[in-house]
Amino acid sequence: MQRASYLTIVLLLAAPLSMVLALSAGSVDLSLAQLGGALLGHGDDVASMVVRELRLPRALAAFAVGGLLALSGALLQVLLRNPLADPYILGVSGGAAVAALLTILLGLGGVWLVGGAFAGSLLSTFLVFSLSRLHGAWTQNRLLLTGVVIAAGWSALISFILAVSPDSNLQRMLFWLMGDLSYARYPVFGMAVLGAGLLIALALARPLNLLARGDLAAAALGENPARLRVSIYFLASLLTATAVTLAGSVGFVGLIIPHALRLISGSDHRRLLPNTVLLGGSFLVLADTAARTAIAPTQLPVGVLTALLGVPVFLFLLAQTRSQ
Repeated sequence: MQRASYLTIVLLLAAPLSMVLALSAGSVDLSLAQLGGALLGHGDDVASMVVRELRLPRALAAFAVGGLLALSGALLQVLLRNPLADPYILGVSGGAAVAALLTILLGLGGVWLVGGAFAGSLLSTFLVFSLSRLHGAWTQNRLLLTGVVIAAGWSALISFILAVSPDSNLQRMLFWLMGDLSYARYPVFGMAVLGAGLLIALALARPLNLLARGDLAAAALGENPARLRVSIYFLASLLTATAVTLAGSVGFVGLIIPHALRLISGSDHRRLLPNTVLLGGSFLVLADTAARTAIAPTQLPVGVLTALLGVPVFLFLLAQTRSQ
């Protein structure tokens, strides 16, 4: 418990530091004095425009997306009783991707792209949930298999859309599929969903601790496992849908962040859930900063960088798990 408390303090300090780095680093480097002046409206016009109109919305969106994915991953790992579960395993991102690509193919953008992606992710959520309950009791394996099959179907549709799309749309489509924050325009929406989702998840922290021990233990201590699983599923799906709507498919954040924190500080969800939000948000802010500055002026999709970092980190965590 003491280790978890120290970790929370470290993460509370890391979150604002990552934001400061994101706001100050870029093609136009800003000192702390310039950054403070720009945020307060006392700086020069160039610094104020760069910080308040470009970097701040993107950094807030990155924190929101990272927190949403990490929190969703922590919930799904309990729901499916699988430490390798991640927010995209149930096909939510596939539905969002198909809807987003169709929106781009029609030449629409802005609120149409956001609304289309969100509607597609919700459609996939209800489709997986409905099919997993047909002709039998709801189980983790049934839900997982249904999600995998639906995700495969969305993947086939994505390949078809890319094959028939004109060249003028392909780059934007591919960047969206790889996870990109360049077009993140609604960070306040993401932060609001993240805050509300964390509050709801914290209210479920004790039931989550019980469910992690098994249905019988949860039922014996007064919880309703079936109702709890439905609540977790829809909460995790809503968090994932919001993240995908803002940034496309950003991989590995929802997998490695909660998994790493469980190894470091244990599985008490009263501390694990806020820590996943802080670490997931800070990690994606730093990753996005590196993605737009590493080979400037060219900007990489942040999903490429998270995958490059996530593969070796996950293999290390897997080795640590086996050694324990």
